Amino acid sequence: MEHSVTIDVGGRELVLTTGKMARQANGAVFAQYGGTCVLATACCGSDVKEDLDFIPLSVDYNEKYYAAGKIPGGFFKREGRPREKEILVSRLIDRPMRPLFSKAFKREIQIIPTTVSADQINTPDVVAIVAASAAVTVSDIPFDGPVGAVRVGLVDGTFVINPTLEQLEASALDIVVAGTLEGITMVEGGAKEVSEDTLVEAIEIARGAIVSLCKAQLELRERAGKEKLPLLEEESFPLKDEVIAYARPRLEEACFVKGKLERAKAIKKTREEVRTYFGERIPDEQERAFNAVIEELEREIVRSSILERGIRTDGRGPEDIRPITCEIGVLPRTHGSALFTRGETQALAITTLGTVFDEQIMDDLEGDKRENFMLHYNFPPFSVGEVGRLYTGRREIGHGHLAHRALEAVLPSKDDFPYTLRVVSEILESNGSSSMATVCGSTLSLLNAGVPIKKPVAGIAMGLVTDGERTVILSDILGEEDHFGDMDFKVAGTEDGITAFQMDIKIKNIDPATMRKALEQARRGRLHILGIMNQAISEPRPELSQYAPRIIKFAVDPEKIGLIIGSAGKTIRQISESFDVTINIDDDGSIVIYSKQKENAEQAKAYIDKMLEEPEVGKVYTGKVKRIVDFGAFIEFLPGREGLCHISQMSVDRIGSPHDVVKLNQEVPVRILEIDRLGRVNLTMLIDESKAKEKAQSYSRRPPRTRRR
Repeated sequence: MEHSVTIDVGGRELVLTTGKMARQANGAVFAQYGGTCVLATACCGSDVKEDLDFIPLSVDYNEKYYAAGKIPGGFFKREGRPREKEILVSRLIDRPMRPLFSKAFKREIQIIPTTVSADQINTPDVVAIVAASAAVTVSDIPFDGPVGAVRVGLVDGTFVINPTLEQLEASALDIVVAGTLEGITMVEGGAKEVSEDTLVEAIEIARGAIVSLCKAQLELRERAGKEKLPLLEEESFPLKDEVIAYARPRLEEACFVKGKLERAKAIKKTREEVRTYFGERIPDEQERAFNAVIEELEREIVRSSILERGIRTDGRGPEDIRPITCEIGVLPRTHGSALFTRGETQALAITTLGTVFDEQIMDDLEGDKRENFMLHYNFPPFSVGEVGRLYTGRREIGHGHLAHRALEAVLPSKDDFPYTLRVVSEILESNGSSSMATVCGSTLSLLNAGVPIKKPVAGIAMGLVTDGERTVILSDILGEEDHFGDMDFKVAGTEDGITAFQMDIKIKNIDPATMRKALEQARRGRLHILGIMNQAISEPRPELSQYAPRIIKFAVDPEKIGLIIGSAGKTIRQISESFDVTINIDDDGSIVIYSKQKENAEQAKAYIDKMLEEPEVGKVYTGKVKRIVDFGAFIEFLPGREGLCHISQMSVDRIGSPHDVVKLNQEVPVRILEIDRLGRVNLTMLIDESKAKEKAQSYSRRPPRTRRR
C-alpha cells in the first residue's frame, strides 16, 4: 500500500513515498523535490555472520543519464563504473548513517539511491541522503536514525536552504549539513573565505530543517514501517575484569611510547604478553572478545589521559602542533614541487601546468562542464608501512576532493592564468591529517610552480574528546586520536577565512559554543602553520619552470579571424607548423598560443601581429620575393600581404630585367610608395628617398625607349 509524507524544505515541497516501487527490498522510498527524483532502496543479507566485528555497510549512489534526457557516451552507450561525483555522494550518504547502525546486527547492508529524474535546478545529493535514511527507517533493518540533510548557501548575505544550482553559482558558501533529532553529525563543504561565525550560523540555520525532515521520516515509519529484525546479544567474556586488571598498567606504559610504529609494536607486544599469561583460560572462540576488551581498554587509557591530564599519546598538549618542515623545488624536472612534513605525516606535492587541451571534461546530469584544475590524492600502502594494492579508492577520491575545495577559492581566473593545473599529492608517511598535509603541500607546490594564487592556504585536522562533563579540543590529531576520539573536524583556509571544511561527529550532538571554540582553536593552528609555510615561500615564483609550456593570450578584431585561419585553415596550419605551436581561436577574437618553448610562442604571436598590421605609406619593411615578372617583382612585405615593385623602382641604374637585381625568395628591404584605391600596394627598393627622386627626375629627362619593330 502506498504511503506518502510531504515536508516544506527551503520553500519547496519534498515528498517521500513508500509502498509503490521496489517492494521486494527491505525498504524503499521514492523522494521527489521539484523535478528531481531519487529512488532509494535498503536491503540486508539473509544470513547472520557472527564473526563480523564491523558494520558491513555499502552505499552505492548512482545517477542515470536518462534522468536528464541524455544518452551516455562511449561505445556501449550505458552507465559504467561509478563516476567521481557518484563516489563523493556515496560517501556523503555513508558518513552520517554508518554510526547509527549496530555492530550486533551482523548482516551485510546495502543502500542504493538512484537519481531517476533531474530537473537541473535542485541538487539530487541532499535528496538522496534523506531518501536513503527514509528507506532504512521504514525497513526492518535496525537503525538509530533517521537522518536529515540540507544544503546551505549564502547568497547576497542571506542564508538559503537548498539553493538551486543557479543560486549556488553566486553563493559564498556551499555546505551540506546532516544530523539526527539529537543534533548535527556531519558537515562538509567549501566557501570563499568565510568567517568562523558565519559557518556556525549556517549550521544552526540548517538544524531546524533537519529536525523537520527527521520527524517526517518517523511519521512515514509510523504509517508503513516494518518491524525491526533482532540484534545478536553481546558475546560474554567472563575474564574481562581480570584481563583489564592485568593489562592496564602494561598498556598504560605501551600507549605512550614515542613514535607511531614503536607505539604500535609496544601495544602489540603487550597484547601478546597478556594473551600468553592467560593461556588456555581464554578459548579460541573467545579470541575476538579478548581483542575487543584490549582495544576498549586502550581507548579508555588514551581518552582519560587527555581528559584528566591533558597529555596525548605523543606527549603533546591539546593545542600543540607537531613539528613542521617545508621544502620547495625538491624535484628537478617537474614544473613545481614541495615536500610538507608534519610530525609523522608527509606529503610530496607536484604541480604540472598544461594547456586548454588538457582540461577535464565532465558529463554530469547538471550539464557538461570543463575543469581546468585537478587535484589527485594518492595513499600508497607503504605510507603506513604496509603491503597492499595500488589503486584509487573512495578514500583517495574523498580526500582529494576536500583538498581541491580548499584551494579552488584562491586560484587565479582562467583569463589571468590560462593554464590547466594538475596537482598530485603523494602521501609518503601518514599518522593522521594527510588530507590537510595535502592542502599545505599543494599550496607550496603551486607557489613553487609560479601559479599566482591569491593567498596561501593551510589545513588542520581538529579532534574532540568528551565524557559529557569534560570536553577537550585537540589540534592536529593523530590517527589513533581520530579512531578513539569523538570528532574529526578538518578546516582549511587562508589568513582571512575558511575555504573548506569537513566534520564528522561520533557523539549525538555538539553544542554551538563548543563548535565555536573548536573553530577558533583551528584558526590559531592554521595561522601558525601558514607562518611556517611563508618562511619557505610566500609569493609565487616570478618565472615559470623552463620545462613548463608557454601560453600567450591576446585578442584581435573578430573580423580578422578569417585572415588568420586562411582558406580551409591553411594559414593557421602553416603558422602552427612553422613555429611548432598550437593555436586556439575563439569567435570573440581571443587567441591563445601554446608552445613548449617560450621563443616559439613569441615568434608566432609576432607573426600574427604582422599579419594584422595595416600597411603604412613610406614605411620600410623586410620583404621576400615571391614572384618575378617582366615588369617587376611581387614582394611579400607582411605575412600574407604582397605588393608590386616595378622594374623602375629596383635600382638607380637602368636594368634590363628584374632578374638582374632579385631572385626568388630573396629578402630585400622595401618601402611602400602608395596604396591605390583598389588596395593595391606599390613598393620601391630605393629606400633612400633622395635617390628615388633623383631616379624619377632622370627618367623624366631620358628619351623614350625605341619601339622594336
